[in-house]
Amino acid sequence: MSTAWVCNWCISSTSDTTECWTCPDDHWPNEIRDKCLPKVIEFLSYQQPLGATLAIVAVVLCFVTIFILLIFCRFRDTPIVKANNRGLSYLLLCTLMLCFLSSLTFVGLPMKFTCIARQPAFGFIFTVSVSCILAKTIMVVIAFKAVNPRNHLRKWVGPKIPNLIVIFCSFIQLAICTYWISSHPSFPEKNSRSESGKIIIECNDGMTILFYCMLGYMGFLAIISFIVAFLARTLPDSFNEAKFITFSMLVFVSVWLSFIPAYLSTQGKNMVAVEIFAILSSGAGLLFLIFLPKCYIILLRPEMNTKEHFQGKKMQHEKKV
Repeated sequence: MSTAWVCNWCISSTSDTTECWTCPDDHWPNEIRDKCLPKVIEFLSYQQPLGATLAIVAVVLCFVTIFILLIFCRFRDTPIVKANNRGLSYLLLCTLMLCFLSSLTFVGLPMKFTCIARQPAFGFIFTVSVSCILAKTIMVVIAFKAVNPRNHLRKWVGPKIPNLIVIFCSFIQLAICTYWISSHPSFPEKNSRSESGKIIIECNDGMTILFYCMLGYMGFLAIISFIVAFLARTLPDSFNEAKFITFSMLVFVSVWLSFIPAYLSTQGKNMVAVEIFAILSSGAGLLFLIFLPKCYIILLRPEMNTKEHFQGKKMQHEKKV
């Protein structure tokens, strides 16, 4: 029985020959190098346990966000919802819901539209979320520092300042994402070089530096939010979100700092799974650490959700000042 002459990507039908034939790009030689076999096509699909699990988690977190939003709408006239700008709370919940849904664009066969939209979409939506948190944190500081009638910060209390913060911070990320899409858009490609015997269908991010610019700006806003919230953590406990924002930003920054080395050290569908996990875990950290304490008071401790309780804490703070 003849054996094939060994070469890396070639086959030969006879032994002791210097001639061989190169396999097509979508094929690779079998063990004895006498025929070409089709390569396995790989991408993160909904039919795989990993893809299905991540998709289910994303949908569940989306429904949890909707449920919390309905609670806030139902109790919109209570002090705990009205405190620290309820409009920002609604916007933050809506953007977190979109963040969870955006992770679904990473599952399934990469298409031209999903490749173009998925990275800029999640980056911009997360930036709006972090901008809302930054605006809420700044308003916490202004609200408690402006208890003195002679304090010049009283003129900044209101929806104008937080709205400007969200718009300005989000506009910068929007400019980065718009330039990315218009100049170096992502596109689907077949990668047959990373793993032998496999064709990895993935999205080529075009100019990778723009992806890290998007992440870097998002991280910059998160660090600023963490610093401001950390400095405001000693303010009165009643309706003070600063402590919860501090923990949520700590989780957020930790997740994305660990994401970069994990993302660079993986390939194929595992690389996509790492990014989905980072999106879901960081979004869940923001959702649960910021809103669950409020939901606990609204549903289980309604005696704390009163104007008298809030004013009592304020009076204690004014005496200290």
